[in-house]
Amino acid sequence: MWNYSFFYIFRKFEFMKQFTLFLILLLVFSCKKGKADFTLKGTITDITFNQNLVGAKIKLYQVAVGTTQEDLIGTATIGSDGTYSFTFPRDKMEKYVLRITKTNYFDLEETVYFKDLTIENDNVRNYGTYAKAWVKLTFRNTLNPAAGDQFKFIKQLGKEGCAECCSDTEQFLYGIVDTSIYCINNGNDYYSYLYFKLNTSFSGTMETQTVAFDTTEIILNY
Repeated sequence: MWNYSFFYIFRKFEFMKQFTLFLILLLVFSCKKGKADFTLKGTITDITFNQNLVGAKIKLYQVAVGTTQEDLIGTATIGSDGTYSFTFPRDKMEKYVLRITKTNYFDLEETVYFKDLTIENDNVRNYGTYAKAWVKLTFRNTLNPAAGDQFKFIKQLGKEGCAECCSDTEQFLYGIVDTSIYCINNGNDYYSYLYFKLNTSFSGTMETQTVAFDTTEIILNY
């Protein structure tokens, strides 16, 4: 009887040990697959000067599935090493939006989708932006001007796709002209346009390198 009781207790003890181990493993793997944390990190670069974008503000928003509302979940300032890092709960979202801003630099907006993130490793996303520069396009119809003169110019080089960018389609000026048009550009980058005085042989290209944080003027007399 004693041996049977000991064997029963021993088997019960072994079962409890195995069951406890099973619960521990289940808890570990459940946590791993459940609501853990994401870490989103990287480096923000000042492309114009090939250095870190020190002092930029970076904000992280989350957008729930089926909505367009952005909820702020983190804010940081880029330090001397140019890096940022956000750690946040693995809530079921559609996407996350990073916005980076700094005075006299083009704003950055980057989208990171939930499906592309992992809890296994850090999620590294590196981005870069340019310093702003401006070009002043001055046109003066001073060479035998007439009311019927027609002038055409078309941007060849220069920043595209921003709210402040000048059009890259054909632009026309008519009659006697003395005007200036301001266009934004990437700092220390080139801006150029082709020009034609219609019904004449007067045509060519004007080009300049725009200086970061400053305005560079191109004057064309025609």
